[in-house]
Amino acid sequence: MEQLAFTVEMAVVIGLLAFTVFLFVSELIRIDLAALLVLVIVGILSYVPGLERLADVNHLFDGFASNAVISIIAVMIVGAGLDRTGIMNKVAAAILKHGGTSETRVLPIVSGTVGIISSFLQNVGAAALFLPVVSRISVRSGIALSRLLMPMGFCAILGGTMTMVGSSPLILLNDLILTANENLPDDLKMAPFSLFSVTPIGAALIATGIVYFLLLGRWVLPGSATPVEVASGHGTSEYLERVYGLHADVFEVDVPADSPLVGQILADINNENNIYIISTFYRGKASMIQILTAEIAAPCRLAIIGSRPAVAEFAARFKLKIRPELDVFVEEFAQTNAGVAELVIPPDSKLVGKSPRDLLLRKTYGLSLMAIHRGEDTLSHVKTADHEPTQIGLVPFQAGDMLVAHTRWDNLTRIKRDRDFIVVTADFPQEELRPHKVGWALFFFAVSLSLILFSDVRLSLCLLTGAVGMLLSRVLSIDEAYRAVGWNTVFLLASLIPLGQAVQNTGTAEWIAQQILIILDGWPIWSLQAGVAVLATVFSLVMSNVGATVLLVPLAVSIAVAAGANPALFAMTVAISTSNSFIIPTHQVNALIMGPAGYKVIDFVKSGGIMTVLFLVVSLLMLNIVF
Repeated sequence: MEQLAFTVEMAVVIGLLAFTVFLFVSELIRIDLAALLVLVIVGILSYVPGLERLADVNHLFDGFASNAVISIIAVMIVGAGLDRTGIMNKVAAAILKHGGTSETRVLPIVSGTVGIISSFLQNVGAAALFLPVVSRISVRSGIALSRLLMPMGFCAILGGTMTMVGSSPLILLNDLILTANENLPDDLKMAPFSLFSVTPIGAALIATGIVYFLLLGRWVLPGSATPVEVASGHGTSEYLERVYGLHADVFEVDVPADSPLVGQILADINNENNIYIISTFYRGKASMIQILTAEIAAPCRLAIIGSRPAVAEFAARFKLKIRPELDVFVEEFAQTNAGVAELVIPPDSKLVGKSPRDLLLRKTYGLSLMAIHRGEDTLSHVKTADHEPTQIGLVPFQAGDMLVAHTRWDNLTRIKRDRDFIVVTADFPQEELRPHKVGWALFFFAVSLSLILFSDVRLSLCLLTGAVGMLLSRVLSIDEAYRAVGWNTVFLLASLIPLGQAVQNTGTAEWIAQQILIILDGWPIWSLQAGVAVLATVFSLVMSNVGATVLLVPLAVSIAVAAGANPALFAMTVAISTSNSFIIPTHQVNALIMGPAGYKVIDFVKSGGIMTVLFLVVSLLMLNIVF
């Protein structure tokens, strides 16, 4: 192997690498700004005589149009489209149904699911699709987002080692093996790997990541390990009590077929029992009640707002069973979907002088009226310490009335455009869901996924096909698509690409590799393999994992042949180890989750440092067991 001479260009590149790492770790400036600064420095230095190979200044900004960056933009748009149809809400609800609000149960379900998905879908795609799911789980379970996103992101990276199509280095490996075989004797030629050759290794790595965070997450993850209590319904009751003196909670009750309640009118039930039936679950479907003249059919379940004594008395009288917590209504009452809103009737509203029953308020506007705050009085179905219950459905509205209603946020978004109301509540999700577009969203997602799995079409084009399809079918508007993109992530990754190219173009990477391999010369085979793994890990932090794989696989094969080791094993070691990228947020997945969770670089150093060591140990052990 011809030894490279150390050059001034190499010294400059090593200095730039050290400067970049310093900016990232110290966080003197935001890391996306730090990446832009490094991009500018690389570009300017390329004009200095003798440093022309640092970057081709005519292609300095090609990173913004790179396959990786366009893929990230496209997958963010695809993920936002799926989220807008409400699919991600349903996924979050399913996970919460099985995992509850316990971090030790939610974490392995989320991380394991993402790990498996990323074994077929590029890891950044899997992470981006699950980002809104994890955000909703965080809100509804009270688990800090920072305690869920890092395990999810790390397992997305680990999932890329499950199949030969899970990550770019593994996709590339068989081509590199065929090239390397041209220079090997027949008895040393390597056979290409099959799709599931690496599955045992990837499965062991995902399991290691999950167990690591379950056992040590309390100490290595930022944020409190104690969840905030935000169980569905309780936020509503606390607000009503604090602001309006309404001592009420949300209960889910079962109505058996032999209950005396069957056949009674909803409005009469509310008025006579100091409770408020807000939703029903009948024949497998939960729905907000729209017509108060409807009758109770059984067996069914009811969502009731009222004081605990009143609801307990009501249940005993009508042979109902009160459930300990919300079950079928948990999605309906989730803070991400619905909640308590306050609206004012302005003087010029055409609703003045009309009662909720006259207006069919629930059916027309989707508002389940809970109270009317008029002057210093609060009128409500629910009995309070200061007021007797009032049949508010029959009370004509007056100018200045404050309406307290439970509603879905998408309904409230539409009501904001209605001049008959002034919506006082401002802190609620104001993006309207489009469940009627779910068919189009799933179709174009399936198109993208099929192109990725069953064609040779470029990854970015596969994902962009799905994104453009969602835009044309109006799952998303183009402005919503722009807002869905995390531009800080895009600039971070695109700005670092020229530095990675400089590491490779100037021969710096090859020189570093040669120096390390010279040091390892004569060491036992297992230590040579470990050295190759460490080298691939380090290179993946400062350059693209594809670049690191292309550079190191031929070197690793040469080392294996010289040491009498299995060259295929050493080549696979490189392809697996380039996924060991957890210490700094230069990996696409780490860059993606950094902003939403508010992570700092030191968080990755602390959590990722241990994960890096575990990855090395488990991957080397499994590689030697499997191969």
